[in-house]
Amino acid sequence: MARSMAEATIAPDTVLVREPRSPRYVLQGRAPALQAAARALGLKDVPAMLRAATGTGGTALRLGPFELLVLPGADDPAALQDALGPIPHSLVGVSDRNVTLTLQGPWAARILSGLCPLDFMERVFPVGMATRAPLEKADAVFWRTAPDCFHLEVWRSFGLYAEDAIREVARGVTFASLAI
Repeated sequence: MARSMAEATIAPDTVLVREPRSPRYVLQGRAPALQAAARALGLKDVPAMLRAATGTGGTALRLGPFELLVLPGADDPAALQDALGPIPHSLVGVSDRNVTLTLQGPWAARILSGLCPLDFMERVFPVGMATRAPLEKADAVFWRTAPDCFHLEVWRSFGLYAEDAIREVARGVTFASLAI
């Protein structure tokens, strides 16, 4: 997996990466709008609640009954806007609002458990699951992309705060594991 310049090893074999800016949109609408967006992304159907699905045109994370976080493959929303056409919907670009962090490694789930009230055990939070929850005091979207990898979306204004909180918990988790 290619890494950005903002990669940092924060625990044994565990890295935190601030990913480069990428396009993202919040789509709100009823079933026809969600279905049109899914087709534009190359998906057969809208992802189930709290799940993510990736197609040829990008990824959709189903965060609510009428909401998708759309991570298109291209920065031009024209295909998505064309697919939605006259269907009632709200499509808002949040590319500049959010930053993406990737936390990958054997300590990732344990580190996130120190910052969020969710259970990140893989049997409870499996690969492909996505949800919105607090990360310390910041609103975040958590998406498990692999058994030991999480994609996190946080508001840019909380980006450094979230990174620092993750590093702080990683220090504590790593220290505690050495004492066993």
